[in-house]
Amino acid sequence: MGATKTDHFSEEQNKLANMMKALGHPARIAIMEYLIKVDTCICGDIVNELPLAQPTVSQHLKELKNAGLIKGSIEGTAICYCVDKEAIAMLQRYLANTTLQLETKEKSCC
Repeated sequence: MGATKTDHFSEEQNKLANMMKALGHPARIAIMEYLIKVDTCICGDIVNELPLAQPTVSQHLKELKNAGLIKGSIEGTAICYCVDKEAIAMLQRYLANTTLQLETKEKSCC
C-alpha cells in the first residue's frame, strides 16, 4: 500500500495542520472561547451558549478533541471538557516563530 500524503510531512506539521483545520469553523472558535472563559464545562452548558442543536455541538466537540485542542472526562452521565493548554502552547510557539521569521526578513516578496 502506498504512502499517504501526510507521510511526507513531520509529525509536528501534521498535528499543527489538524489543529488549525479544527479551528477552521466559527462554531469551534466559539466553543474554544467559551471553554477558556469558564475554564471547564459540561456539554449541555455549551449547547445553551450556542445557537446550535446538541448533536451539532457534540460533533464540533468531537472534532476539537480529535485534533487535541480539548480534553474531556466523564463525570456521571456527562462529559466535562477543558482546553488542552499544551496544544494551545504548541500553536502559540508555531505562530510566534513564524512571526519572528517574517519580521527578520528585509522586505516582503510581494
